[in-house]
Amino acid sequence: MCIQEMDAGIIESCGKFDRVVPAGCFCLLYPIENLVNKISLRIQYLDVACDTKTKDNVFVKVVVAVQYKVKEDKVPSAFYKLTDPKAQIRSYVFDVVRSSIPRLDLDDAFASKDDIANSVKNQLSSLMSEYGYEIIAALVIDLDPNAHVKAAMNEINASMRMREAAAEKAEAEKILQVKAAEAEAESKYLSGLGVAKQRKAIVDGLRDTVHVFSDQVPGAGPHDVMDLLLITQYFDMIRDMGHKKSGNTIFIPHGPHSIEKLRGDLKNSFMSNAEKSTTNILK
Repeated sequence: MCIQEMDAGIIESCGKFDRVVPAGCFCLLYPIENLVNKISLRIQYLDVACDTKTKDNVFVKVVVAVQYKVKEDKVPSAFYKLTDPKAQIRSYVFDVVRSSIPRLDLDDAFASKDDIANSVKNQLSSLMSEYGYEIIAALVIDLDPNAHVKAAMNEINASMRMREAAAEKAEAEKILQVKAAEAEAESKYLSGLGVAKQRKAIVDGLRDTVHVFSDQVPGAGPHDVMDLLLITQYFDMIRDMGHKKSGNTIFIPHGPHSIEKLRGDLKNSFMSNAEKSTTNILK
């Protein structure tokens, strides 16, 4: 007779265990000796599904994958001591899972899958070794809560992410507003500097013009120079208004006496402001 590779044969003599024959050919003293069974030495795979609940009362389905095989030196124990090894493994897995998961909340159970798998492997190894089985690996391949619980968890996660996104968006808008305010303040500061420099240049130009005109035209005083400048600017303004294509119309007093009145109004305004400043300083 022959035994295939990765198998072992159980030989009984007169109904009593006699020996284990490895793969290959062998002879029997029939009918005294009999080949009662063949034991596979290959690694076997078993899925164990277990329903339990967590510490926070959430029912979950835990699936544990167990890889095991028969030890070559303990083939008789695997055959004679254990009738249904798969049922025995299932019962041990149920015991470990149902004693571990109820101590953990649902989130902790997901985070502790490796610890649960190690507990299953350690307990199975110590218990199944007596029956001639070696536990190669034990993995928690699935931890599936109720569909309503999963939907609630997804909603919580989505709400949390939306809250974080809203906070980040608000922070970005805050930064944009701060930067815009800083830019506006810098722009106004630079604009103020430009206006101040422009006014200083105008005053310096007017002063130089008054001096040059007074030196080159005998008998001309500062008032004459200012009247001439006002007339020049007045006609420049009239020209610019005529060149514009807009439909707006502005009526302004026009005539030689208007320039004199404008100069008088400016003079009175300057004098009034000077008197107010002097009064404030004396106070």
